[in-house]
Amino acid sequence: MTETRSGKREIVDGVRLHDLVQMNSPEAVLDEVLIILRLISPDYDVAPVTSAFISTVNLYEGRYPGYRACNTEYHDLNHITDTFLAMARLIHGAVIEGETFSDRQIALGLTATLLHDAGYIQEEGDREGTGSKHTVIHVRRSMDFFKSYGKQHGFSEEKIAAGQSMILCTDLAVDISSMAFPSVTVGLLGKMLGAADLLAQMSDRKYLEKLLFLYYEFKEGKVRGYESEVDLLRKTLGFYDLVAERLETMLDATNRFIIPHLASRWDIQVNLYQEAIQKQKNYLHQILAVPDSDPRDKLRRDRIVNKVRNKYRGSHSGKHPPPF
Repeated sequence: MTETRSGKREIVDGVRLHDLVQMNSPEAVLDEVLIILRLISPDYDVAPVTSAFISTVNLYEGRYPGYRACNTEYHDLNHITDTFLAMARLIHGAVIEGETFSDRQIALGLTATLLHDAGYIQEEGDREGTGSKHTVIHVRRSMDFFKSYGKQHGFSEEKIAAGQSMILCTDLAVDISSMAFPSVTVGLLGKMLGAADLLAQMSDRKYLEKLLFLYYEFKEGKVRGYESEVDLLRKTLGFYDLVAERLETMLDATNRFIIPHLASRWDIQVNLYQEAIQKQKNYLHQILAVPDSDPRDKLRRDRIVNKVRNKYRGSHSGKHPPPF
């Protein structure tokens, strides 16, 4: 990305998804979402979205009354802001493709996005373990938090129910085709939230490294089926196929709306999300295919492997444990 004399950013060949916005800055993500909202409607009232965003950052950083700071390292604030931006991009792309949303519906969809993982956050008096223990029930807890938030902000019962149904679309165990949405538009926004959740986490350039954190979230949450960090990495190859199928069928291929957004906002004609996901998948295949080696030795971003080693292995932090 380069900058012209007028100050307008130009996209250069080889741009990657994370080049577009400073993704580790909540403020930069919010700024981009507000730009997108005004592309959708120049007179869009951004106050409700901004308020929900500030509340969410406060929640995750330990400044929300009655709650502790986020202590889950896979389902963290960065994942929330990534999903928030992906959802805004999908909404913009859908509008370009002819879908119609009111400003209130957009604000509701984005608020549900911001709170879709609030169920991982522990209440202030809960000092046992981490929010990971709520893994199996986190979606229901998120829906409950959304209801509480909605009541505090004057949402109607119908609006609360609509937002809760959107959040439920992020539950991989739910058959969305059997859900009864209050309207076609709410159903579409719910499916878009389900897509945004998957696109955001799997396109994160630290996705493979963060899977090590996810293993320990699963372990504390008593999610069965993963024997070790490396076992989770291996089984992620199958997860890619599951996600592709879910996006195409259960979520009605709503991920396609990314393409018109990128073309309109950035003059980019390729799906950078899919490109990022495919690169991660290819690299995972590559590091798992090396015989008699530990794939974690090839995961180097943000020194996450070292952080995991130090946090979960105590005095053995200088060595990898057996990978199987």
